[in-house]
Amino acid sequence: MTRSMTKRLMMAVAIILIGSGSMPDQAVAQQGYPAKAVRVVVPFPAGGTTDLVARTVQAKFAEGLGRPVLIENRGGAGGSIGAAEVARATPDGHTLLMVFDTHAVNHHLYMQAPDPFTALEHITLMCTSPSILVARTGFAPRTLVDLVDYAKAHPARVTYGSAGSGSSPHLGVLLLERAALISMIQVPYKGGGPLVQALLGNQIDVGFLPAPIVLSHIKSGKLTPVASGARKRIPQLVDVPTVSETFAGFEQTTWFGLLAPAGTPKDVIARVHRDMTSALADREVRERLAEVGFEVVASSPEEFLRFVRAESDKLGKLIRDHKIVVE
Repeated sequence: MTRSMTKRLMMAVAIILIGSGSMPDQAVAQQGYPAKAVRVVVPFPAGGTTDLVARTVQAKFAEGLGRPVLIENRGGAGGSIGAAEVARATPDGHTLLMVFDTHAVNHHLYMQAPDPFTALEHITLMCTSPSILVARTGFAPRTLVDLVDYAKAHPARVTYGSAGSGSSPHLGVLLLERAALISMIQVPYKGGGPLVQALLGNQIDVGFLPAPIVLSHIKSGKLTPVASGARKRIPQLVDVPTVSETFAGFEQTTWFGLLAPAGTPKDVIARVHRDMTSALADREVRERLAEVGFEVVASSPEEFLRFVRAESDKLGKLIRDHKIVVE
């Protein structure tokens, strides 16, 4: 039998097995993943930080896959609605989910949120970005020590913005309050954009926000950087101290990752991981992300899962301790 005849015979057997439903999922995946365009659900409105990360890597990710990558925004319930949609999708690698740090806490807050550890497969922690504690320009305290002293001298007078109960800006301030033994007043907004506008309009005193949202306003002098939530000072704000320089061990960062529905074949997960981490390793992609305050991580699936479990445990306790509920 010639090599070409053998190849045709193997293909015919594969077709029969697929048609009968007896070929294992991973074997099917090896035969032709991706077989069509890959849909990446961003569970937030267009224009946000998660959407920015998705669209920055989109072209290079598609190049690696050899198929178009379609970004679909499915906002609502802190990312829970889009996540639930992906959890229900066919686990064949053609529907993926790009998440923000709310992924680790939504199951503590929203009934519709899927269980991140049973309903979804973790692929890679793509990148992180420090949260920056910023103040309106007219606010008297200019440093973290000054802010803490002022808050202690004026109990329950300092106002801070959040993107809703249980959001990153909310939990970040609660962590700071616990470390500094202070109390401030939460003013919730419907997202990071309105929160920033409230700061720019001098409607609230401070906010703890992802660097990409506030860096341009800091550079233009419209917001005052008080401290960074990163482990070390960030290149864009080398003169701004970290919170951990005053309160050891403090860290508040936002992060972004890629997931798939539970049950997605391991070979498909490995292929998606390979092509996404290759996209993140691209020099132009890394530079574009770094310019706006992101740091590429590109972790393994196992590292990402351990990271999310640790975040869920830490912030879940914070949510329970403060009896945070979503109305």
